[in-house]
Amino acid sequence: MLGFGLAIEPQLWALLFVMVRVGSAFITAPVFGNMSVPLQVRVALSGAIGVLVLASHPIQPPAQIFAVATFLAVAAEAMVGLALGFVLQIAFAAPLVAGEIIGGSMGIGFANMIDPNSGRSSPAIGQFLSIMLTLLFLSLDGHLVLVDMILKSYTAMPPGAAWLTTTQMRDIAFFGGYAFLAGLLLALPVGFLLLCLNLIVGMLSRAAPALNLFAVGLPASLGVGIVSLAIAFPAMGDYMQVIVREGLAATQALVIR
Repeated sequence: MLGFGLAIEPQLWALLFVMVRVGSAFITAPVFGNMSVPLQVRVALSGAIGVLVLASHPIQPPAQIFAVATFLAVAAEAMVGLALGFVLQIAFAAPLVAGEIIGGSMGIGFANMIDPNSGRSSPAIGQFLSIMLTLLFLSLDGHLVLVDMILKSYTAMPPGAAWLTTTQMRDIAFFGGYAFLAGLLLALPVGFLLLCLNLIVGMLSRAAPALNLFAVGLPASLGVGIVSLAIAFPAMGDYMQVIVREGLAATQALVIR
């Protein structure tokens, strides 16, 4: 007790307990989990959203801090938060898959860059598509929807009963295949044109064996790839909106029963 008749320790412990789920979601979620976001900003956002959770839900943290039941409750909270962010991260892997397909077909699969968001090496085209998907995610208020899903998760999976069921874990595993499907569909317009070009170049190589394919095929692949990207980008942008909505719907399926 402080000198003002206020018990600060229980409220602080409840806030820290709530911040476990929120912070875990921000670690794996897109935008919030980028390396460019400072750790202090994530902690501040987790604390601010934790205050909202405490104001809207009657959260009862474990009575004892150093106890086995407390450690299990914290692990359950962390697993739920990681699952909420991981589902969205699966959807955001689709542009990287599309970048691999398009870059390999264009002959620039070697053009890799260090992604400042993840710190890993990824195709340049994949980074470009990832930036576009991130901008669409923000323009569709996806970050606000994610925060709303975190708040709703305390109703569907309150602390103390926050373990994911086998059905929910199965849905997360099956949603992992959506990244490959969405990446293939995202790269389909450009990939189809490049496939047609490769067929034409193959027929030319059979008709004129003395033709230098490297001097003809690589510039043609680059030119057709750039032009087809410029033409197909409006349709790719529309499908990126579908990817964002599918990722948010999969996240919503975890918190609404």
